[in-house]
Amino acid sequence: GFLGVTAIFIPFAEHNQSPRNSYEAAMAKQALGVPYTNFDYRVDSRGHFLIYPQLPLVQTCVTDLLGLNDRPIGQNLVVAVISEPGYNMEDAIILNKAAVDRGLGRSIFFQTYEAEARRYVGGMKDVFEKPGPDVKDYAGEDAYRLLEDDGLAAVGSRVEMNDIIIGRTSPPRFQEEFRRMIFGEIKRRDTSVRVTQHEGVIDKIYITLSAEGERVINAKVKEFRVPELGDKFASRHGQKGVIGLLMDPDDMPYTADGVVPDLLINPHAFPSRMTVGQFLESIAGKISALSGRIVDATPFVSFNYEELREMLGKLGFEPTGMEVMYDGRTGKRFKAEIFVGIVYYQKLHHMVADKIHARAYGPVQMLTRQPTEGKSRGGGLRIGEMEKDVFVAYGASAVLQERMLDASDKTIIYVCRKCGLEGYYNPRTKKFICPKDGEDAPLVPVKISYAFKLLLDELKSLNIYPRLVVKEEV
Repeated sequence: GFLGVTAIFIPFAEHNQSPRNSYEAAMAKQALGVPYTNFDYRVDSRGHFLIYPQLPLVQTCVTDLLGLNDRPIGQNLVVAVISEPGYNMEDAIILNKAAVDRGLGRSIFFQTYEAEARRYVGGMKDVFEKPGPDVKDYAGEDAYRLLEDDGLAAVGSRVEMNDIIIGRTSPPRFQEEFRRMIFGEIKRRDTSVRVTQHEGVIDKIYITLSAEGERVINAKVKEFRVPELGDKFASRHGQKGVIGLLMDPDDMPYTADGVVPDLLINPHAFPSRMTVGQFLESIAGKISALSGRIVDATPFVSFNYEELREMLGKLGFEPTGMEVMYDGRTGKRFKAEIFVGIVYYQKLHHMVADKIHARAYGPVQMLTRQPTEGKSRGGGLRIGEMEKDVFVAYGASAVLQERMLDASDKTIIYVCRKCGLEGYYNPRTKKFICPKDGEDAPLVPVKISYAFKLLLDELKSLNIYPRLVVKEEV
């Protein structure tokens, strides 16, 4: 169809609003599962696997054809639709901490680091070794603590971000330095490989040869990921949400039979989105678990909701899927009956551990002298136009100056009081000079953003000479 192969996986899809099916068609591609079973022998740059995948209790006719029964992409969770205790508002979800401790949503993340011993002009080449103090850019003894004599970290070693796991030294970069190295003037340089992700364990180290016959090292680091606040989950009906609370099982609401749900979803997630398919899946999942057989939920085939109600009633449950529930903290019964059932949930690869980022000091861009952008570059957090407007509306002028200038691209230029032109520095006289009025001009320091200085310089390049009117600071 229009939405691709993944849309055929959605049970009761004809009961959902069409944008929700589009969202799920995209999100199913991001769900963790077991995409291949030979991961022990592969050296993909990265891989992510769900540790305890389950085949869905409610399926469409093509689930098996797509191979999703052999390699599933989710888990069947007992889901209650309830707003208590409030940590699931705005699409957050509450997970039962005991279920997480028993393996719900647990995954394993692999990242492979590669290093090749290249050969250079003049017969010199890279060497895998533990760099010594005589090497240029030597990082200190502690940095190489994981390395053995062959320059490789041992399998099973626990590693953290920035740890060196493959030791390598290279000859100098430039031809002139090569010549000087022969006479011992210049040392080899350290080009070791560091862990760029989070902490983990070295799972395997592969030593192979490249097409040119040079040694190639692949170090595979694995990391166990347990669901935590901020990790993203989604049902097959486009109902996505992040974990807002891992709740103690003693505090979770429970049914009259003593069943504690795995997940609590807010009832406000349903009225405007009209994902009725999730309600039907919830009832069908309950029937499947109680009867021990898979329920077929292929869309656009003859389906009778009354049959589902009847089957659930015969199994000894309320035909509507509602149940009496009790507050785990007070033991009191909730006044309303709560809708409880089994829904297939997918853990998506958007995890808070990959996204969390903060910075105090760090690199700046060469052109604007403002902090770089993005986690990978150690960048700052952007104060955009609308964020700036919040400070302005609140009257927080000191915070505004600190964020927009002091913590960004503050620079000081010297401006002539007479003509308003920017002065230049004369290193011989160690003084700032006005280009128009000379050395004797009254120049005063002005604090501005470097981006503004850049604008002034670009205007000068267009033969427009901007003049600044200087007043005393209030």
